[in-house]
Amino acid sequence: MTIEWRYTTQPGLSVLSLAGHLGADAVARFDGAVGWVVARGDGPVILDLTALRGWSAGGQLAVVEAARRLGASGRTLELAAIPADGSLVPRGDHPQITVHCDLPAALAAHRGVTGQRREWCSDEWPGGRTTAHAPQG
Repeated sequence: MTIEWRYTTQPGLSVLSLAGHLGADAVARFDGAVGWVVARGDGPVILDLTALRGWSAGGQLAVVEAARRLGASGRTLELAAIPADGSLVPRGDHPQITVHCDLPAALAAHRGVTGQRREWCSDEWPGGRTTAHAPQG
C-alpha cells in the first residue's frame, strides 16, 4: 500500500495533500512529493492529512525529515488533520511543526494569501483536479 499526493501552490502558501497510508513502502514516494514542494512555490507548506488512513513511525519520521528539508530552504511545514493520537513520534531535535485540527483551520491561519493557484498530483489521486495546470507526477 502506498500514498497518492496532490500539491497546490499559490504565492506565499502551498498545500501538499496525502491519501492512503504513509508507511515504509510509501516513504520514497512521499520524499518525491516533497521534492516537488521544494522545487515549486514559496512560503509555508501545509501537509494536509485529511485523506491519510494512517502512518507508521517511519512515515512520521519522513514527515519530520520533510520539515527539516523545507527548513533548509527557508520554508516551514504545518500539519492539518493528523491521524491517530495527534502526536509525532520524534521529539526534541526537529523543527517546530504547527499542528492544525483540520485543513480549513490551517487555511484560516493564512487568510491573506491570494494569487494564481497551480496544482500537480500523482496518477491515482482520488477525486478530480482543481486547476487547468495539472501535469501528472
